[in-house]
Amino acid sequence: MTTRTALVTGANGGIGSAIVDRLRTAGHSVITLDVVEPCDLKLDLTTDPLPLDVLAGVDVCVSNAGTVDTIAPAHEMTTRQWHRDVDTNLTGGFRVIQACLGGMRERGWGRVVAISSLAGHLGLAGQVAYAASKAGLHGMMRTIAIENASYGITANCVLPGLVATPKVLGLPDQVRTRWLRGIPMGRFAEPAEIAELVAYLASEHTGYLTAQEIEIHGGLGMTTKSFGEIR
Repeated sequence: MTTRTALVTGANGGIGSAIVDRLRTAGHSVITLDVVEPCDLKLDLTTDPLPLDVLAGVDVCVSNAGTVDTIAPAHEMTTRQWHRDVDTNLTGGFRVIQACLGGMRERGWGRVVAISSLAGHLGLAGQVAYAASKAGLHGMMRTIAIENASYGITANCVLPGLVATPKVLGLPDQVRTRWLRGIPMGRFAEPAEIAELVAYLASEHTGYLTAQEIEIHGGLGMTTKSFGEIR
């Protein structure tokens, strides 16, 4: 086993904490970053200076920090609301990945994983800035993959559907029930399932897997209607 240094942003969230635990189980030394403690690096990725000396030593960058609770339809969304999501989910992710790339290129090895969302492919009514920011990650990560493939660096996106985080489980019963009806597997993903996919993408065995957008959603978004009886 090769010990690598990993960075996880948004490390205190439901998905982030699961990723931290899984990467540590895989033998990585994990640096945690969040806007609230406990974490190794407490900072706001949209505005705060980044500790470039620390990030230069990162081998595995997991860009997970994001905001999801800006609710407004496109015709009513304010500029401030738009920038809140785009600055956090897209620009913040770019800043931290950019800071890690130099060291990865020097060492000739790196894994970059961005946590996007199924909304980046399908859209999401009432959350145009969120969907746009997550879709933007896909173009960003494909470009990073192109530019760094010859340096032994991979860049991939993970696109979860609904995940059983405290925020999702805290939704009103009728909202959770409505979403569950649209998931063929009949349940939300567990944070550990997302973390398992991230750990795979961060491993030594995935050096030929890059520029991918991998959905993990239990069938959410698939066409479930039929012209005949389904058994």
